[in-house]
Amino acid sequence: MAQESIRFRIRPDGRVEELVEGVRGLACEQLTERIEARLGAVQQRRSTAEAFQPASQPQSQPQLT
Repeated sequence: MAQESIRFRIRPDGRVEELVEGVRGLACEQLTERIEARLGAVQQRRSTAEAFQPASQPQSQPQLT
């Protein structure tokens, strides 16, 4: 499974850019919506190639007994 990460770049003028990596489909928007709500209004959104890939299926966790 690919590593999921969120990278932030804070520009000198105060703009914040974020890059979500390792998350397929629209799950990246769900992942970042609370962060974006705290940062302020989203001025622009550009989807990466991963956004257009089918969302990965959650893998079942083994039961520990």
